[in-house]
Amino acid sequence: MLRNSPRTVFALSVALVAIAACSSPEEPLHVGYIEADWAYIAAPGSGWITEIMVSEGDDIAPGDLLFVLDDEKERAAVNEAEARVQQSIAQSENTQTGARAPEIRQLQAGMADAEAQLSHAARERDRILPLVERGLEPQSRGDQVVAAFERAEAGVAAAREAIASAQQAARPAEQSASLAAVTAAEAARANAEIRLTDREVQSRLSGRVEDLLFVSGEYVSAGQPVVSILPADALKVRFYVTQEELAALSIGEKVTVLPDGASAVSAEISYISTEAEFTPPVIYSAQIRDKLVFLVEADLPAGSSLRPGLPVDVDF
Repeated sequence: MLRNSPRTVFALSVALVAIAACSSPEEPLHVGYIEADWAYIAAPGSGWITEIMVSEGDDIAPGDLLFVLDDEKERAAVNEAEARVQQSIAQSENTQTGARAPEIRQLQAGMADAEAQLSHAARERDRILPLVERGLEPQSRGDQVVAAFERAEAGVAAAREAIASAQQAARPAEQSASLAAVTAAEAARANAEIRLTDREVQSRLSGRVEDLLFVSGEYVSAGQPVVSILPADALKVRFYVTQEELAALSIGEKVTVLPDGASAVSAEISYISTEAEFTPPVIYSAQIRDKLVFLVEADLPAGSSLRPGLPVDVDF
């Protein structure tokens, strides 16, 4: 019978430890769940919902029509804004041209009358002044005919200037003001057209319609969500890690998501909490440090077949 030497006992102990190490259970997976960032499409303005164009479960793309609001007031506002644009354009054109032909003819008639009065005043002056020099008329009479002649001259000059002014365009400042009024009217029209377009609410993202919060015929206030959408790239997995595991993780690192009955999916860590989700109520100690866990979020790729709320395993 062989006796066990100390060397034999030591070698056997090392072998047993090695076997135990090789047969130890694998590191347990982390349990997490699928979360989503929902998109809520709201009404840009108050009004009655005339039609909802999508149903729950529909896949949508940017530009797809979601729902329609009544637009009678908005159409009336567009028509009013268009009328104001035409009015301001006409006023601007009016400042860039002279008076109309009938107005010019009226001024020319006034000038003809002023010239006739000037001709009469000239004849009276020429007739009276020689009589005043010969003493047949008083000096005051001579002063009267001279003053009448000068007034008639001034009348003709004023009529001539009135015609010249009517034939010219408005002053530069008036023209600039009229052009600015056209620009303001066009901006108001564009704003009215935008409000009209907003009555037909279109999607700006891709995803799946999850819920309809209103139905046709209901009144919705501005800012109230009407349709909830799950965007194609809005899924993420949330799980928790301990203090020891926290040091091994970083933003951008890949993790593997293992759903039940489905293929594994790779996700990218996008968020790591800086505070523990659970804090011991009294003091920290070596025995309770393991109770501290930190939230980690990893974004799933677009097109994943996973659903929000689904429990999964996470490996990294």
